[in-house]
Formats: sequence, C-alpha cells, structure tokens
Amino acid sequence: MRLDNFLLREFKNVPRSRVYRIIRSGEVRVNKGRAKPGTRLTEADDVRIPPVRQAPKADPGRPPDALIDKVNAAIITETDDYLVFAKPAGLAVHAGSGLRFGLIEVLRAARPNDYFELVHRLDRQTSGCLLVARSRIALDELRAGLNDTSATKRYIALVEGRWPHGAIEVDVPLSRDVERAGERVVTVDHDGGRASLSMFAPAKFYADATRMDVEIRTGRTHQIRVHAAHCGHPVAADDKYGPNARASRWRERGLSRLALHAASVRLHFGGRSHVFEAPLAHDLATVFDRLGGA
Repeated sequence: MRLDNFLLREFKNVPRSRVYRIIRSGEVRVNKGRAKPGTRLTEADDVRIPPVRQAPKADPGRPPDALIDKVNAAIITETDDYLVFAKPAGLAVHAGSGLRFGLIEVLRAARPNDYFELVHRLDRQTSGCLLVARSRIALDELRAGLNDTSATKRYIALVEGRWPHGAIEVDVPLSRDVERAGERVVTVDHDGGRASLSMFAPAKFYADATRMDVEIRTGRTHQIRVHAAHCGHPVAADDKYGPNARASRWRERGLSRLALHAASVRLHFGGRSHVFEAPLAHDLATVFDRLGGA
C-alpha cells in the first residue's frame, strides 16, 4: 500500500491536505527516514505516525429523495452479484471534498441491509459505465477481472483541436505525488511514475475538436486526461489539465463538464467474459450534434 493511502485510511476524519502536509514536513517516518506520499509500504516496515487530532465524523443523515431517485434511475442492470450504472456527470461515486453523499453512500442509505462496494471509480464529471459489487466474493472476483491484462475500458472523449497523430498507443508513466494549490494532480513521471497505457483513435473531426475512441489497459487516476494533454490535445472543458480559457469557451458552447464518457468495461467474471456498456450521455450527444463534423 502507498504511504498516503495508508495514512488516509488511518486518519479518516483528517483533511487530505493535512495528511500530505505531515508527510512533506517529515513528521511521518518510515524505517526512521523521511518518505514520499507514493512510498510503498510492506508488512515489515516501521511507520512512525505523529499525533493528529481527528474531529468526530458527523452523521450525514439521509440523502435527499431526489438524489436517491437519481441514483436508482441510473441503474442499467441489477443481479445478485453486481449493479451496472450509467452514471451521470456531476454525481460523485463517493462522499468527500465537501460532498455529504456519493453514489455508494446513497445506495447504502437506501438499502441498509444490502452489501454495496465500488468495483472501480469514475471522476465526478465523467459519465458512463460504473460497476458496484453486491457481495464481498463478487467484489474480489470483479476486481481481479478488472486487474487482469485481458480487461479493457473504452471511453469516448472530445479533445481540443484536430488530432494529427492517427491511432496511437500512449505508453507514458504517471505519478500522483504532486500537489498544487492544496490539490493533488497527476503528472508525467518518467523516473518514478507507474506504467500507464492508453490507445487513442480519432473517430470524427470537427472544426476545432476531435471525437476520440480511447481504450485503456491500466486504470490510473486521470489517465486519459493527462495522456491527452501530454499529446497536446487536452480533453475539452478540462480546466485542470487544459487551459482555463478554453474550458470557459466550451461552457459558453453548452459543454458544462468534462467531455469524457466511460462507454464500456470488458472483463472476465463468473467463468466467462462480460462486456458492460453505458449509452452515450445525452448532454454529450447534444454537443456532438451541435458540432456537426467532417
């Protein structure tokens, strides 16, 4: 486990910025030495943790009925083992960063006697296919299937400008150890980054943008967004890895969120291969229609 993830688990009621601050300041020691957030821990490591005051976590209460209805309406498939969602953009998958409820908290509150756990995650502003396990056994098997080299995730993205590279494979390592303005960002890191592989293929050209089919074989945080920006064509309306001015222009054109949709997940589960799909979100379909094409 990474050191930062270990500490975030230990300090559940401490702000993330505070956790990263005590790592950077050297208050946390691993085997008597300073360590980085991405340091990998083993069972034999000696980790010194400073005393940190944790405020008691307040009961968030019951989610609003409108939010429960929104989550229920997003369910595409329900079995004894899993739920498949067409997650709308704007709905977080879990609580945090000032949000009292995410999709998983809503599920647990609406069905308190059932087991629910996220198999994987999507950014709040990314729409599309999301899997939730309904038992611990199903969770382990679904995650194992997702981590297998045969598993793939396919996305539809709109990127800035006319993509000139054709169909390419982007094999660029990424790191999450950089913090800007109190927020963690993902960067290209050829020295200590984790292997990250994305396949980009242009599907349709517009006057100042390109619709892309993207397939990823690794599931790094913000992988497509960082790889697209690394290629010189950030995802449209991405104000984190693309220019703020361009994001504002897209909002004026009716695109109020990141132009990224998780179209499908292919993995091996229950002794056979499964393909889970979510139809293109209506707001993105509308934007594509307005753009026309060439």
